[in-house]
Amino acid sequence: MKVLHVAAEVFPLVKTGGLADVVAALPVALAQQGADVRLLLPGLPAVIEAVQGARTVIEMGPCFGAMRVRLLLARLPASKLKVYVIDAPYLYRRSGGPYQDGEGEEWPDNLQRFALLGWVAAHLAAEDADLKWAPDIVHAHDWHAAMACAYVAEHAPTRAATVFTVHNLAFQGLFAMHDWPMLGLASRLMSPTGLEYHGQLSFMKAGLTLADHVTTVSPTYAREIATHEFGCGLDGVVRGRGASVSGILNGIDEDVWNPATDGAIAQRYDAAAPAGKLACRRALQAELGIDADDSALIVTLVSRLTAQKGLDLVLAALPEMVAAGVQLVVQGTGEAALETALRMAQQAHPGRVHVHLGYDENRAHRLIAGADAIVVPSRFEPCGLTQMYGLRYGTLPIVRRVGGLADTVTDATPEHIAAHRADGFVFDAATAAALERCVRRAVSMRGNDAATWERMRATAMAQTLSWDGPARAYLALYAQLLGNLPARR
Repeated sequence: MKVLHVAAEVFPLVKTGGLADVVAALPVALAQQGADVRLLLPGLPAVIEAVQGARTVIEMGPCFGAMRVRLLLARLPASKLKVYVIDAPYLYRRSGGPYQDGEGEEWPDNLQRFALLGWVAAHLAAEDADLKWAPDIVHAHDWHAAMACAYVAEHAPTRAATVFTVHNLAFQGLFAMHDWPMLGLASRLMSPTGLEYHGQLSFMKAGLTLADHVTTVSPTYAREIATHEFGCGLDGVVRGRGASVSGILNGIDEDVWNPATDGAIAQRYDAAAPAGKLACRRALQAELGIDADDSALIVTLVSRLTAQKGLDLVLAALPEMVAAGVQLVVQGTGEAALETALRMAQQAHPGRVHVHLGYDENRAHRLIAGADAIVVPSRFEPCGLTQMYGLRYGTLPIVRRVGGLADTVTDATPEHIAAHRADGFVFDAATAAALERCVRRAVSMRGNDAATWERMRATAMAQTLSWDGPARAYLALYAQLLGNLPARR
């Protein structure tokens, strides 16, 4: 089975969130199970500079506002997976991020930049770009790649099936309706049953309506986005797809996230020999200059600093958390007001709160290895990866019961503890009070019942969180789609 994954980012070359980790790991897992997998990426500077052995597949000439566009075939540096790269300097070679400039403003030509990504994917699927290889499945990730589903659907002879994965429904790729002619699509799609969304064009809606199947990155999130609370205005579209929407829980790269082999942490450890966890804890306190307090509950937060991630709840609950015996260590970047508030919190609680504004991969490993718990208090969370990193490292998650957090963390209730299933602490309401009560449960458990804490840690570290299971589920879905495709087309 030949599978093309289409995305805007991949770890470690371009990363703004968990999407990059998924795109780096899932294709490799699929290849290990026998699929012929390739990626398609925009030619962002970090991608062009890192890929190896690039050769030109086809010169595409002027399109989507770019004078020079060519398709390269290369290999990713670590996995050696084959990757197509769209080399369009006018659209992709620029400073700043993949979606925004250095000031945090959306690139004004994002419609052309990501329409081109989907258009090339569709031409690969139609055996029109690379005469030596064409996919059976086009798997598009989030709104940046969603137009691949539209271009494939509009070309009836294309034999490939399309899968569209929603990583975060809140980011939808909305553009002015008068830019429609740039897409080169039939006018019938300029309607509420197509890409029109309240007078705008929605790339996210293109994936939701025109893909052969829609997946989300956890089963609970698949159910949630069909509701008004979590549907971001598209819940009706999701409900309309019925059984063509399903959730497959993400995995994590257990080679990258493995405390037994992690070279970034102070001392390696595993579930059978967990003593190194204490060494990592003390090394973290020394590195960050927080109090060398063995009785404190060190809670880490590695996240985008946004209200969606519940950072305002953490700030509101922080004084009571510190009073209860918590040391909070934060890494992330995001909304300016939250960054300022976190700086002030560090000043207000010297020795108890440490904040690093920015993202450093090795530091993230040290934070998760050295902390006792990891907090993910999201208002919504499609999957979440940091809580799974916490489980892997014996750093017990403190999470809200939403999306993938609900699917991966088992609350420390008496019943779950007795059944040796508990591996974290879960709360329901998106309030500072609910978070504070949950954190206090963790403080009490670690301080007063060390045996149960250690059992929970062992349960967490014993879980299988790899991509093997999700890859099998995706391969089964692909096979089902290919079997049903003639009837649908």
